[in-house]
Amino acid sequence: MKMDGFLYTSQGGREYNEDSVSFRCEGDTGIFVAADGLGGHDNGALASSCVVDTLLEAWNAKSQAGEERRQWLLLQIEQANQKLLTLQKEANSRMRSTVSALLIDGGQAVWGHVGDSRLYYCHDSGICRVTEDHSVAYKKYKAGEITKQQIGQDEDQPSLLRALGNPDRNEPDLDGAALENGDAFLLCTDGVWEYLDDEEILIDLLKAETAQEWAELLLLRVIARVRPDHDNLSLITVLIE
Repeated sequence: MKMDGFLYTSQGGREYNEDSVSFRCEGDTGIFVAADGLGGHDNGALASSCVVDTLLEAWNAKSQAGEERRQWLLLQIEQANQKLLTLQKEANSRMRSTVSALLIDGGQAVWGHVGDSRLYYCHDSGICRVTEDHSVAYKKYKAGEITKQQIGQDEDQPSLLRALGNPDRNEPDLDGAALENGDAFLLCTDGVWEYLDDEEILIDLLKAETAQEWAELLLLRVIARVRPDHDNLSLITVLIE
C-alpha cells in the first residue's frame, strides 16, 4: 500500500495564520494532523503548532508499535491537551486548538477530532464518513434549524463545544476503517470546508490523479468564493494506492 499526501496552508485574509498542518509517512504507516488555533495573534499559532508537533513527535518515536491504534491516537490527543494546558499557564493565555488527526498503519486507518476541523473519508466513489463538528452551529444543523450549507456562515459557528486546551470538554470522537485501493482523505480547517459542498469534494477527487491535483482543484473553488477578510486556509489531502 502506498500513500500520496499533500498539504497547503495560508493566512488567507487574516493578519496571522493560526492553523498548523503537517504529516509524515514511512512505508505503509503515516500520521496526518490539521489544527486550528484559538486565542488570537501568536497564541493561536502557538496552540495549533503545539498540538501538531505533539502527535508527529510521538509518531516519530514509533510509540504506536504494539498498541491498539485507537488507544494510541486517543492517548496522543490527550497528551496534546495536557501540553496545551501547561503552555497556557506559561504564556498566561487561554489559547486553545481544534484537531483532526489521521493515523494509517498497515492497511488500517484510525482518525479522531476535537472541535470543528474536519476529516472526510472517501470510499467506493463516495464520501463515506465525515466528522461531526463540536460547535453550536453544528448542533443547530442537527436540530434542523439551519441547513448543512449554512453551518460555516452561522453566527454561532465560532462557538465550540469542545477544544483542546479546555480543562473539561476536550474528548475526541474516534472512528476508523480498513483501507482499500482508491480510498482518500481530506483533513481541513473551517476556512476551507465552509466554502465546499460534499459533492464538490467528491467531483474534484474523481478528476485528480494525485493528492496535489485534488488539493489544487479544491482550493480553486475556495479562493473563488472567499470574502476579503476570510479565515486561514489549510488542508491535507491523502490518496491510498
